[in-house]
Amino acid sequence: MRITLNNTEIFASTGGRDFDPAGNVVLFIHGSGQSHLGFMLQHRFFANRGWQCITPDMPGHGLSKGESLTTVEAMADWYAEFMQATGITQAILVGHSMGGLIELELASRYPHLVSKAAFISTALAIPVNDALVDLAATKESAAIAAMMDWGHGPSGHIHEHTMPGTSHMLFGSRLMAGNSSGALHAGLAACNAYSNGPTAAAAVTCPTLTIVCGQDRMTPRKTGLALHIALNGALVEIPHSGHMSITEQPFDVNKALRDFF
Repeated sequence: MRITLNNTEIFASTGGRDFDPAGNVVLFIHGSGQSHLGFMLQHRFFANRGWQCITPDMPGHGLSKGESLTTVEAMADWYAEFMQATGITQAILVGHSMGGLIELELASRYPHLVSKAAFISTALAIPVNDALVDLAATKESAAIAAMMDWGHGPSGHIHEHTMPGTSHMLFGSRLMAGNSSGALHAGLAACNAYSNGPTAAAAVTCPTLTIVCGQDRMTPRKTGLALHIALNGALVEIPHSGHMSITEQPFDVNKALRDFF
């Protein structure tokens, strides 16, 4: 579906189903340099099981127009505006990586909009190496390649996928290359600047789930566990997954989400 928000055309995937904002809504929040395609194996799964799934591309990402947002706080406000524009009064949030930081802000600042919140491969803070931030600004293709390498566990590197014939690395690279130039740098810089995680987590009152991955080198296990402790909610560990868990180990992620929902 496409809507106009703040004079900008925004695309949102609904998992191939008609979207009813009055139903049981699941709002997926993508990470830095990502788009709705990263959640493809989640929103289609749940959309075909009665959930009203919606995964918007933030401005400058995927099929959405406009300039990329530059702070996590602005991104959280944008999602609140998106919910209002699409008639969503309350939703389950699912955020991956930087999407988890956005989700912390959204759930803490707009608690009336959130019934539950699931945090996948994320943390209270996601500091980014300065060299990677600079690389995203000067040679984006190299930054994407580095993130695909660092972001996947061993199964991703050998293309051992639950969807036969699909390459983790190629899929992820093509997805990120489909965003507007500068989108990746904006997201990485926003992660680097965000420091409100502990305060936001303390203000989250809805039920939460934290999914931590044992081979995650971008938001390592110990940082995911720190988020879990701060939220004091449910915990699921996927020891055999890297950071890109939503595509690398979608069966495990979907099972954890289904139980939580």
